[in-house]
Amino acid sequence: MLMRTDPFREIDRIAEQFFGTNTRPAVMHLDAYRDGDFFYAAFDLPGVDPDSIECTVERNVLTVRAERRRPAGDGVELVAAERPMGLFTRQLFLGDTLDTDKLEAGYEAGVLTLRIPVAERAKPRRSRSP
Repeated sequence: MLMRTDPFREIDRIAEQFFGTNTRPAVMHLDAYRDGDFFYAAFDLPGVDPDSIECTVERNVLTVRAERRRPAGDGVELVAAERPMGLFTRQLFLGDTLDTDKLEAGYEAGVLTLRIPVAERAKPRRSRSP
């Protein structure tokens, strides 16, 4: 019996898990940080139509959904397809210390930036002695 082996199959499998495939896009990368009284989350979404971005918060779970589509039309001929397409979803579990009712979002240069203020009850307080 002749067995055919592909020494690069395992490398391809790992790369697909990390970068995704056309049918299962990779996760959207993010930076999250606190600066003073605000928490920020910046998601890389290059080439995404801003109208396809949806942000929801339910029970302190932030869900970000976005879709990247291929150009379509009668004269469009796909020559190479290396960028992941489709629906991207990412969830973050937010602490009770954030005021999610005042969440602000902006999309510029392919980056979705969310700004969430720290709740007043979670800010440090100083007590004054009498």
